[in-house]
Amino acid sequence: MNRPGSESSSAKGRRGEDIAAAFLESEGWAIVARNFRWRGGELDIVASLDPVLAFVEVKSWDRAGPEGLESAIGADKRRRIVETAQIFLSRHREYNDWSVRFDVILVRGGVVAERYRSAFTGEL
Repeated sequence: MNRPGSESSSAKGRRGEDIAAAFLESEGWAIVARNFRWRGGELDIVASLDPVLAFVEVKSWDRAGPEGLESAIGADKRRRIVETAQIFLSRHREYNDWSVRFDVILVRGGVVAERYRSAFTGEL
């Protein structure tokens, strides 16, 4: 249960994704999709900067630091992200010749605290 005045985890996640999307756009990235879902997998943000397509996982944490990312984005979570990215690419063939990477953005205190380019790999 949330304390009075506290944000629900889904609201905090949406706010973090908004902050991450604005950050990416400020760097010239175009937001291609947000919250793309398929069978238990979700892509928080799909962003493009020709010729790179980035599948971006966003974590909004007030207290935890980057050292907690490995456990928060474990092997099962990475597998689901990669599988969902494969489905996204099968539906958006215009990106078939683009380079693909998996990034992670950590939002803390209403700002992007850390950004990890090519945070993990996947067989696509």
